Amino acid sequence: MSKTINLGNKGEDLAAEMLAEKGYVIISANWRDKHKEIDIIAMDGDTLVFVEVKTRSEDFWGNPEEFITRKKQKLLINAAEAYIAETGFTGNSRFDVVSVLYLKSGIEIEHIIEAFYP
Repeated sequence: MSKTINLGNKGEDLAAEMLAEKGYVIISANWRDKHKEIDIIAMDGDTLVFVEVKTRSEDFWGNPEEFITRKKQKLLINAAEAYIAETGFTGNSRFDVVSVLYLKSGIEIEHIIEAFYP
């Protein structure tokens, strides 16, 4: 397994733990539909939350969440639409981002609620 994939998996695990500690109910991790993927799908009360996790080992080029381009957002929106179509969910939903940064001084995790809108 590559170093990047391993780091990403660790970040997703930390993000899921953090969300669960906040009271979110994790429904799925790494949900896939053809070429679409959602890192974490969770419930926050009665709101369905699609979570993109960005993990980096340094912040030299910027914070991890800054790497979620508009193109990536569109891919996530398409994946969320596929999930909703598959499950028939009819309630409220939103897109969150969890930024995980591994620094020499420790791990920084930031949860950005409603990080972007469809």
